[in-house]
Amino acid sequence: MTEISDILVHLQRFSVPDYVVFVAMFVLCILIGIYFGFFNKSDSEDDYLVGGRNMSVFPIGLSLIASFISGITLLGLPTEVYSYGIQYVYVFFGVMLMGVVVSVFYLPVFRLLNITSTYEYLESRFDRRLRMFGSIMFTIMNIGFLPIVIYVPALAFNQVTGVDIHIITPIVCIVCIFYTCVGGMKAVVWTDVVQTFSMIGALLLVAVKGTIDIGGPGKVFEKAIETERIELPDLSFNPILRHTIWSQVIGGVFYWTQTGAVSQNMIQRYLSLPTLKDGRKAMTIFVCGVFVIMFLCSYNGLLIYATYEKCDPLSTKLAKVRDQLLPLFVLDTLSEYPGLAGLFIAGVFSAALSSLSTCLNSMSAVVLEDFVKPFVNKPLSDRSINWIMRSVVVAVGIICLLLVNVVEKMGTVLQLTMSLESITNGPLLGVFTIGIFLPWIKSNSALSGGVFAVFAMSWISLKAQWAIASGGVQYETKQLTTEGCTYKFNAPPPLSLANITAINEASDIFPLYKMSYMWYTCLGTVITIIVALLLTPIFGHNRAKDVHPSLITPIVRNRINYEEEKDAEKVNGFQKTQSPKLQESAL
Repeated sequence: MTEISDILVHLQRFSVPDYVVFVAMFVLCILIGIYFGFFNKSDSEDDYLVGGRNMSVFPIGLSLIASFISGITLLGLPTEVYSYGIQYVYVFFGVMLMGVVVSVFYLPVFRLLNITSTYEYLESRFDRRLRMFGSIMFTIMNIGFLPIVIYVPALAFNQVTGVDIHIITPIVCIVCIFYTCVGGMKAVVWTDVVQTFSMIGALLLVAVKGTIDIGGPGKVFEKAIETERIELPDLSFNPILRHTIWSQVIGGVFYWTQTGAVSQNMIQRYLSLPTLKDGRKAMTIFVCGVFVIMFLCSYNGLLIYATYEKCDPLSTKLAKVRDQLLPLFVLDTLSEYPGLAGLFIAGVFSAALSSLSTCLNSMSAVVLEDFVKPFVNKPLSDRSINWIMRSVVVAVGIICLLLVNVVEKMGTVLQLTMSLESITNGPLLGVFTIGIFLPWIKSNSALSGGVFAVFAMSWISLKAQWAIASGGVQYETKQLTTEGCTYKFNAPPPLSLANITAINEASDIFPLYKMSYMWYTCLGTVITIIVALLLTPIFGHNRAKDVHPSLITPIVRNRINYEEEKDAEKVNGFQKTQSPKLQESAL
């Protein structure tokens, strides 16, 4: 029988054309950065951070897609569907609801304000403490998330080439830091456009070639239905279940609303558009693009199962980690055609570059607007602003590169780092929601609710991650077998349902720690709001009329009976602070 090491050596056939295609993607990104850095310069702060606030809808829509869809999604979602079926995919209903919620309730507020950092809103609505709270939460989330964004596609590259991740990750970071640092928002957006097409093209390529090889889509869906990978939504109300229709729709809309409504990464793009109408168009493009990518990723997951139904590569360790399953399939499917495997890996790295560049550009905005400007005694010169913005990009990029080593060497750190996202997401969404929807709540109550929720979600999510890492919580996969393998392997077979049930019954784990991760953002948001409401009688409350109408969502604003004279005075006073273009777009 063939040894598994021989198969790995045979599969690692990244040819010269593959390397050419892969390198060409990086060269194109560098050229875009050079163009916007030296020929179509982004000299002013507005140009560098928000593209002069007059960018076009289509590239911004594609940039939103590229910013959110990372290599983690491209590699993780097919493996999710392969292992557990399509229950996760019903989260798309939550994505559609998010599009409505953000467009109707949140975007009109941010669109009316002449801000660069999302967290400037918190100072206008509450005070500087809330602004710092939001900025610090955003910084923690990004620095925890970015090393994973870099590390995951590096694993894919290692799978197809055998090249050590410590060789490829510095190259990726240097390229990304260069074009983000030099070209600013315009370079980031236009590289995102290229990278979005690269991602979709790579997924389509794999889907089409793999389907032809297996005998058509009918065979893929037939095997998926036989093993219940395609199934109706789970209607159970049990929050412990990993995925149900309620966790995907309700939990999903909270998670995606946090991403689309209050994250600097996304709002900074909406603020680069001239009007609210343009922002809503970009949101529509974003939702449609996410649907296309989620569909392709899910189909590829079903396709991988149809291909490996008799010999699971995860059980045999042909794919050493879960995120190497799709690259393994790509090598199996595309390696006979020079350049195609390189195109796919370029697509995966495109997703990583877009997410990384977005976060670096957003971090430069947050550091400048929230950590520097409020604490200087006199206005900064243009030269100082440019130096600060570009220095932040370089510094954060280097920090994230160094943290890749931590993620690699300490296995549980990957899970713990990912849990940071749930620790910060819910409290941030809760604080913004209080500001936009509940004008009578004051800053002390909102800050107390946010801080309490951070501690509560830290405890819950870290305890849950520990339960998973220690084996106390495990989830049943769909049918996987190694009965048809034609090579030797030493990996143990996957746990049976009986063993998983026994582990879960034997482990004395508090039910809250078993709660589906899809509820985390929702829970953090609800805790923030409830604590703020409970503390309002202690800290006092505003009169709703005393909060500037521009800081409240239109649906609430229209129900507050502002006195006619006072209202006119407030709106006129507000508009005096806005640029003519923003005054026009806000009306």
